[in-house]
Order: sequence, then C-alpha cells, then structure tokens
Amino acid sequence: MSDSIQTLTQEICQFRDERDWKQFHHPKEMVVALTAEVGELLQHFVWQNPAQSDQRLIDRKKEISEEMADVAILLFELAEICEVNLAEAVRAKLGRNAEKYPVEKSKGSNKKYNEL
Repeated sequence: MSDSIQTLTQEICQFRDERDWKQFHHPKEMVVALTAEVGELLQHFVWQNPAQSDQRLIDRKKEISEEMADVAILLFELAEICEVNLAEAVRAKLGRNAEKYPVEKSKGSNKKYNEL
C-alpha cells in the first residue's frame, strides 16, 4: 500500500468536486452513507461460519473489495469534511489501544481491555 491517505483523500475530493457533490456531503449524510456501505460489506458475511466466510472472500473478493473501497472513500472524505487528520487520529488511537491492550496481557486473548 503505497498511496497515502492524503493523496487518496485529494483524489476523492477531486472526484466529488468535479461533480459538484460537496453540497450534499454534510457530516450526517456522510455517516449515513458510510453506515449503509458498511452494511453492504456485512451482507457478504452475515450468517456465514468462519469456513464459509473464508470461502466467500475467495469467491467474491472483487465485490468485497469494492464494498471496502466504498467504506474507505466515505471515511476519508468524512475526515476531510470534519478537518480530522485521519493518519494522526489512527496513530493516536493505536497508541491508546496499546496502553489498554498491553501485549503481555492481551496476546492471544479476545477479552476486552477491562477484562484482562
């Protein structure tokens, strides 16, 4: 993955602006659209056991990757609209998660941080 979040966000916003869609892309609408796209991604896996999910990913990788791209596009644009530096936010959140889930307590465990 060589494309930066900033570069992708610029391409997304250029696509949006060429179509004069910014007028429709307020934070609430973006979150609604993001939720809908996550639901479409989820539809590929709902009611699937782990083996079926693995097979579904093989059989429908193109469709699943397109849904993942839709989610990313909306998330990157939402961050731009809200003036959130997504890379910084992710790094900060990873730091907080590292504190909540120290390796020595959480490795190989699916327990929530308050259960470790």
